[in-house]
Amino acid sequence: MPCFNHGEFVREAVDSVPAVGRGDVELIVVDDGSTDARTAEEMDKLEGKGIRVIRQPNRGLAGARNAGIEAARGEYIFPLDADDRMRGEWIDKAIRIMESDAAIGVVYGDAQCFGTRTDRWRVGTFDAERLLDANYIHASALYRKEIWEQNGGYDGMMPVQGMEDWDFWLSAIERGWQFAYVPEIFFDYRQAASSMISYAKRHAEAINEFVAKKHGPMYRNAWMRLARERQSATRTARRLGTLLKVRAGQGLNKSARMSWVPD
Repeated sequence: MPCFNHGEFVREAVDSVPAVGRGDVELIVVDDGSTDARTAEEMDKLEGKGIRVIRQPNRGLAGARNAGIEAARGEYIFPLDADDRMRGEWIDKAIRIMESDAAIGVVYGDAQCFGTRTDRWRVGTFDAERLLDANYIHASALYRKEIWEQNGGYDGMMPVQGMEDWDFWLSAIERGWQFAYVPEIFFDYRQAASSMISYAKRHAEAINEFVAKKHGPMYRNAWMRLARERQSATRTARRLGTLLKVRAGQGLNKSARMSWVPD
């Protein structure tokens, strides 16, 4: 759980974690160089309750997540922002999915928005090409820690903070991992008028360029596949056009023979 100046919300986020109803859950809160007194006070209280808190200079969202995950001992990771709330009904099902298929590395679901929006964020089944176009899977998904290790963590070199999870998911696909969708609410997602995501969206061009360069081979393969499909469709259309012309010609000849009356 990365936290930067979210002292007013972090207790609510922490209190939501026991809802998973399991005794093997490890909670790690990372104070990423918060500067307000409220957050410092809340971190002291969390430590007083025996919750592990990592305090570090501000390194951004990627650096905060990496610090927490590096310290984690669990096989599975679930990132939860300090202003959101976790739901626990889905987690046993998600773990069973991954335990039943070693190729599945990520299990994700929906989010219930609250705050400035109150709708349910229905994510939908996995589509790699959709993910190439834009990120639609939230960071709060359950995944194997092995993926984080293979990816080298979240990339803190992105030009704008807030979209590291998009790059992270694409890296997981490149390494052959499969994704599974569970149509249940995984967490409550706080919607604020001003947020890191809204800021990142205003810098979409720089983010898109970074992702395109880093994952160039994946985009090239997708483009080549699309080009082949278009070529195949064009050939099929030409063959169909030729066939229709032949059939039309045969029909005209037949009609002409039937209407011909000898002298």
